[in-house]
Amino acid sequence: MTDFADLDALAAAVGTELGVSDWMQIDQDRIDTFADATGDHQWIHVDADKAAQGPYGHTIAHGFLTLSLLVPLSNQATTVGGIRMGINYGLNKVRFITPVPSGGRIRARVHLDSVTEIPGGLQAVRTVTIELEGADKPACVAESIVRYLK
Repeated sequence: MTDFADLDALAAAVGTELGVSDWMQIDQDRIDTFADATGDHQWIHVDADKAAQGPYGHTIAHGFLTLSLLVPLSNQATTVGGIRMGINYGLNKVRFITPVPSGGRIRARVHLDSVTEIPGGLQAVRTVTIELEGADKPACVAESIVRYLK
């Protein structure tokens, strides 16, 4: 984890890796809860018997479940002090590359691509790579925009 004292320290880190989160297990209960919250009950996510006969041989997490964990995982990788708040401002690009199996473990690797001054703070563009333990390719890669306000 990288802890920045303030926005100046963050701005000085452009072009570097900010940190890596802890591993998080994605169990079937989390997948089912996400399905209930979103109304997306596609069998590949929630029906273990049918999914066993499908393309992956088991249930997989929703891509948007993996994406939704970007914030808490990124917050484990880096913090910024001296701010009033950080705001998730959106995403420029998202790709779901490798499915996350039920029981799989993911973590976030955060790279600071750029910072831009905005009224009252900085806007940071970060590439967040959600790694899947044991996989050759990441589960997800997202270009995330965060606004840090003083």
